[in-house]
Amino acid sequence: MYLGTQIAARDDDDYRVMAQLGVTHVCADPAGSPRHWSRDDLARHRERMESFGLTLDMVQLPLNSRPIEQQPSPDILLAGPERDRQIDEVCAVIENLAAVGIPSAKYNLNLIGIPRTPAEVVRGGAMAEAFRWDLADQAAAVSLAGVLPEEENWERIDYFLERVVPVAEANRIRLACHPHDPYTPPGYRGVTRVLGSVAGLKRFVQMHESPYHGLNFCQGSVGEMLDDPKAEIDEVIRWFGTRGKLFNVHFRNIRGGRLSFVETFPEEGDMDMWRSIRLYSEVGYKYMIMPDHVPTISGRDPTGTAFAFCYGYIAALLQVQAASGGCDILR
Repeated sequence: MYLGTQIAARDDDDYRVMAQLGVTHVCADPAGSPRHWSRDDLARHRERMESFGLTLDMVQLPLNSRPIEQQPSPDILLAGPERDRQIDEVCAVIENLAAVGIPSAKYNLNLIGIPRTPAEVVRGGAMAEAFRWDLADQAAAVSLAGVLPEEENWERIDYFLERVVPVAEANRIRLACHPHDPYTPPGYRGVTRVLGSVAGLKRFVQMHESPYHGLNFCQGSVGEMLDDPKAEIDEVIRWFGTRGKLFNVHFRNIRGGRLSFVETFPEEGDMDMWRSIRLYSEVGYKYMIMPDHVPTISGRDPTGTAFAFCYGYIAALLQVQAASGGCDILR
């Protein structure tokens, strides 16, 4: 396991700071749309990251976490007239990654974005994202996807995977899909978020089975699916980890659970993150551990400072885990 990040750099100094703080691997995109990246663009970007002492481990496919109305490849999930062309573009990105030595890509299969209710005050007056179902607009309008039956949603996902997973396998590129964030009741805004439950994620990774088809495992998002994240998260990590389905870890904590939670700093939420690190090691996970969402703090550089705190926290856990010799101390 190694310390990674996906935070967008504002300038070259941000990359220098990442390396100085112990980050070794990054998920970072070249300029422009993924649909238009050439092999030369990707190769230059990889070399640029290496010039800062960073390994370019992952990029984002043209399928992100925004609502479908803002997606760069909307017809993939809408089953629209440009679906095949847009899937071909995804396949081309995968082939180009392989050609220039970038081993993995993350993506989302998202129709309604990341619903949240008003931010809440957490430690020291920091502000954090939250989702309280009783405060949400439960009658919110449907998205561009309209009312989408659950099995039709799965059929569209299957169509995508059937085309893309063989290309990933042939090129040995790990495809890491992010869970839906957060779980919402079936039919909310016209859809059932099929990747918003553990059962759905299990079904997903077993479709078109391949060692190159897995998850961008957001521990915070998975915690949001559970009634009791502290008690339940171990078994979820173990199920996916022992099957080789974890390709990236968003190391994020929450307080609360399904339909009522607030995001926290990593060490103050309900899940025991030290225990989680030991479990990731036990199941043989060997890729990035990275911060994801962080509370908004005060000061002149709130995002940079908050992420620096998270880097230090993760680095310390990784160091202690390494010093323990990887022994099983969970039982």
